[in-house]
Amino acid sequence: MPRQPRRRSYDQHCAAARALDLVGDRWTLLVVRELLAGPRRYTDLHADLPGVSTDMLAGRLKDMEGAALVTRRRLPPPASASVYELTPRGRDLLPVLRSLAAWGAPDLGEPRPTDAVRAHWYAIPLFGALAELGAGVVQVSLDEGEFHVRVGGDGSVEYGDGVYGGGAYEGGGSGGPDTRLRTDTATCRAVAEGELTLAEAIESGRATLEEGRVTLGPERSASVRPASAAEAH
Repeated sequence: MPRQPRRRSYDQHCAAARALDLVGDRWTLLVVRELLAGPRRYTDLHADLPGVSTDMLAGRLKDMEGAALVTRRRLPPPASASVYELTPRGRDLLPVLRSLAAWGAPDLGEPRPTDAVRAHWYAIPLFGALAELGAGVVQVSLDEGEFHVRVGGDGSVEYGDGVYGGGAYEGGGSGGPDTRLRTDTATCRAVAEGELTLAEAIESGRATLEEGRVTLGPERSASVRPASAAEAH
């Protein structure tokens, strides 16, 4: 039986309240967002959670370990670091983050001057659209960086670069990703909000799709099934 987290409880016999007891504190769900991409070192997490203090992050990770959402393991030699990774219970929060991303997308707007931006933060909002590309590993490249998602034969999607194992893209193997999508944050935002489908983005030139060494333009977009606004989330 895992120890109970040290945070205060709402003390309400309600499933929603119990869930908020575990993940309702500031930063907790954003830590989950980062770890859904695969195991991360503490320094990696801190770098991709701009604004969190070291004490706050350490405290959140400790609470999440206590709640059996996160576990920590030592990397085998020659590495000399520990990584944090989600437990199955923690990974079960993916649908929660997808719903939160869909709910928050209309308020995203243009990045504010104070907003940090990371390419992989667009992964979850784009799951529905990227699933239309079919089974395989998709590399999404933006000016801010890149991320990878793996689309299963059943349309399921997971993401992560698998630097420390457990990600959707374990270095890509000798063949690399099956598909490469090049676009920008404005197009990602439009697709996530349902203002634009992935097929329309390709057709208009706002996104470029490549399979192997072949660049696919508007003619390829006809084979990408247009998504509804709900599916794009």
